[in-house]
Amino acid sequence: MPGPIPAEELRAALAPTLAWLAGEAEQPPRSVVGVAVKTSARWLAQQVPGRSVELRVPPHVAVQCVPGPRHTRGTPPNVVETDAATWLRLASGRLDWATAVADGLLTASGNRADLSDHLPLPPLQ
Repeated sequence: MPGPIPAEELRAALAPTLAWLAGEAEQPPRSVVGVAVKTSARWLAQQVPGRSVELRVPPHVAVQCVPGPRHTRGTPPNVVETDAATWLRLASGRLDWATAVADGLLTASGNRADLSDHLPLPPLQ
């Protein structure tokens, strides 16, 4: 298992995507977006450890986070799923949770599937 992700690594992973997220540039290559998504999702899981919520950003990553009851088999009871651009906008503070939910940009099922207290990720604010 990889070691802890430093804040500098998180910022560096997202830096190449920021102009795209702001609507000022074309989408970066999939590999660049993938690194940003994986690094930011794993950073969240390291800061809010647990196994009660599964965050899915297909096709890039799925992580478990948030303390509480854990699941062991099948589909977890608390799932957040979204696309890469929405996740990166949430992580970087360019989109707030309530707007993403209201606009149907993510699905959040289960009573613990609200990550608004943990977004945006502090090093990206």
